[in-house]
Amino acid sequence: MTAKDQDGEVERSVLSEQVKDRLLQQIVDGELPPGSRIVETKVAKEFGTSQAPVREALRALSSLGLVEVRPHRGAWVREPSPEELAEAAEVRGALEAFAAEQAAKTITDKCIRKLERLVDEMVAFGNAGDAHEQALKNAEFHATIIGASGNATLERTWRLLEPFGQTYLTASMPGVDLMWLAERHNELLDALRDHDSSRASDAARKHLHEAAQIKEASNLGTID
Repeated sequence: MTAKDQDGEVERSVLSEQVKDRLLQQIVDGELPPGSRIVETKVAKEFGTSQAPVREALRALSSLGLVEVRPHRGAWVREPSPEELAEAAEVRGALEAFAAEQAAKTITDKCIRKLERLVDEMVAFGNAGDAHEQALKNAEFHATIIGASGNATLERTWRLLEPFGQTYLTASMPGVDLMWLAERHNELLDALRDHDSSRASDAARKHLHEAAQIKEASNLGTID
């Protein structure tokens, strides 16, 4: 392989990673909900690239279980099964408990103020009945705590599970009290504010466990 060929491979790999990250964010944010078709030519045009990096990005997302690629038919965003969501919630709960435990030790006043602002915004969107915007603030709240843990490996692992998280799925379910969804973050926020590692860990685990229970109850038709 010539140097030029190698440069081309590197460039395509970088583009593929950029496309994958952008599509992943759109899935997480709900811009590409389950069942959405992802058109290679449209994505390639958006990024100003050929279809090859897009195809590689879709293969990568398929390996994560987020996209289904159907030969000669295209690609669609997958809807995770209840079993997949339950497994992801269990692992994510353990990760977030550890992250909260670590974050509580060194979290800054600036970070606490950001978390307080996000809770206030979740309450405001809950009052307005805007589940989608509230869910985005919810996701940012949890991502902020993950970042505050200072553990890059934990953050990379957590981000793989985020698309399977309960955040948008839970807030989008009919019958769920949006105000309760917002205000239940205060227990975790209080523990972080007090720099209480043990209480922060327990609160984070409880938080994710509640989300999983809500999703299960919704599947059974028991939420009113």
